[in-house]
Amino acid sequence: MKPKRRFFHSYTSRLALLYALIFSASTLFLFLFFYRFTASYMTEQVDNTIDNEIQSLAERYDARGLEGMAALIAARVRRQQAQATGDWIYLLTTAAFQPLVGNLSQWPRNTATDAGRIEFDLLVNPESGERRLARARVFSLPGRYRLLVGRDVKQLTEAKRRIIQALTWGSAIMLVLAFAGGFVVSRRAVRKIERINQTARSIMSGDLSRRVPLTTDHDDFDQVAENLNRMLDRIQRLMEDIRRVSDNIAHDLRTPLARLRQHLEQARRDSDPRSAHHLESSIREADSLLSTFNALLRIARIEAGQMQSGFDFMDFAALVGDVTEFYEPLAEEKQQRLETTVEFGVQSRGDRDLIFQALANVIDNAIKYAPRQSVIRVSLIRLHAEAVITIADHGPGIPAPRRERVFRRFYRLDQSRSSTGNGLGLSLVQAVVSLHNGGIELEDNHPGLKVVIKLPLIAQPESNASAAATADLQQPGRRRRGVIRG
Repeated sequence: MKPKRRFFHSYTSRLALLYALIFSASTLFLFLFFYRFTASYMTEQVDNTIDNEIQSLAERYDARGLEGMAALIAARVRRQQAQATGDWIYLLTTAAFQPLVGNLSQWPRNTATDAGRIEFDLLVNPESGERRLARARVFSLPGRYRLLVGRDVKQLTEAKRRIIQALTWGSAIMLVLAFAGGFVVSRRAVRKIERINQTARSIMSGDLSRRVPLTTDHDDFDQVAENLNRMLDRIQRLMEDIRRVSDNIAHDLRTPLARLRQHLEQARRDSDPRSAHHLESSIREADSLLSTFNALLRIARIEAGQMQSGFDFMDFAALVGDVTEFYEPLAEEKQQRLETTVEFGVQSRGDRDLIFQALANVIDNAIKYAPRQSVIRVSLIRLHAEAVITIADHGPGIPAPRRERVFRRFYRLDQSRSSTGNGLGLSLVQAVVSLHNGGIELEDNHPGLKVVIKLPLIAQPESNASAAATADLQQPGRRRRGVIRG
């Protein structure tokens, strides 16, 4: 099953975001540099134009004095007014800022009076109150006269506004393209990573023969995949060697143990009653050893994925009913009650015998460790696309820190060491559940233990579904197991 991931937790989104941030930061820096350079150049052009006009007035001042310069200013103002064009601003005042000549009615407020460049708001239309930005240069003349020469920089302001607007839209488009480009670039890497993940999931499900597919790019990902394949080859060989050795040991030991049991059985029949008691104990120990080896071999075959040949569509309600019916006599011996609640119509594909054995191991543990006159509840429900089987008892339970350890082979809790068993029951349950791509959880039953087994449901073909429905109608006894029974 492919794990679900949040968007910003995926490698694709983070790589695309990083790419977009780096690209956006560098592009915005270039945009800012372009704006500052362009605005500075345009402002410098305006200042140069003002300086040229001032140079013309200075030449007239040198030639004809203050009166000649004032006459030139008045002539240029009249020409602008006559043509209704022109952006020049002139103002010649006394030391008390009384206007002498020019097209400004008064000296601009909040501006410097010493020589230098200034900017101020220019009232263009008194009726509408329209104002524009003006840029000028101030001079102090002999006799404490003041001269202001400048231009209406409407075109400069409009150009800056349009540049800012263009950069804003360009930045927005650039961000979209950056994210799209980052996503496209990262998808190539993610596809290769996903191939590795698919191979890893197949191997975890038991198929050790799967390998990471290689491409013709011969890039870093292919080198990683090639090294992983070599490592998997080595691991598979080691696992096969270990499994082969374990199977050989189990088979080699199981055969003499079976012979030993036969000899002990024969000796018990031929011996006197006193010796027969000791021989009976020896036979039970031999049976325990044989059971342990059989469980180890079965777990190994399940984990190796060799048991899927027995998969077929089955009815979980009938299966749970059969298991509880099988263990009812054992529960009655301990004065316990088995209460079963099932939901009908829960069907899926799996190995009925293996799931029966897994449920039997859990119910057997519940009966073994639950106190007398207690209730053991077994339930089956359909939750989303899963069959959820719950076995709850009121026994001593399992401490939370040890719940993961009980699935290890031969691991036993302190309170269970005095009872019969080999510590392989829950290991077999987990192997069966993993073979069916399911999950198992251990929870607190307050008091006791609650074992929750979740198995995915696979849709049954139409022909098989109709056959199963006919079989259910022919066996009404199984339908009655849906009620609570004790």
